[in-house]
Amino acid sequence: MEQARAGEYDAFVAARWSVLFHLARLLTGGDRHRAEDLLQESLVKLWFVWPKVADEAPEAYVRTVLARAAARSARRRWWGERPVEELPEVAAAGDLSAAVAERSRLEAALALLSPQQRAAVVLRYYQDLPDRQVAEILGCPVGTARSHAARGVARLRRLLADVIEPVG
Repeated sequence: MEQARAGEYDAFVAARWSVLFHLARLLTGGDRHRAEDLLQESLVKLWFVWPKVADEAPEAYVRTVLARAAARSARRRWWGERPVEELPEVAAAGDLSAAVAERSRLEAALALLSPQQRAAVVLRYYQDLPDRQVAEILGCPVGTARSHAARGVARLRRLLADVIEPVG
């Protein structure tokens, strides 16, 4: 019985790891290392409740744990060591550097939002969850979740506005 439980859990994690990691990365403002830590913490919590949520909605459970853990960790003043990654790549013809640059720009802008706004924007627009579900995950009223999302999107628009002036 225990092996079947472990097999189902392993299959779920293998199938959904990349999607959940990307969500965690967005929730942490692009910090890959914090995202890995948050996702692993969330998956450990999932393991302990796996028999209860395996047949229902394990991904929804992990999303909730991720969003709440990201908000909690954003309130910390110090995380200990903060490793950085610098991977300089030479741009080659036909590569996807423009898309990568735009994604990096969006992640940097997301990092400037408050944790609640970032979580609301990511859950609402990246995960395409309805307002009610976003509110449940964030543990707040629907109106507050909508407000966080609207203010987050408005701030993203200001942060990402191109400063190119029209010519002529």
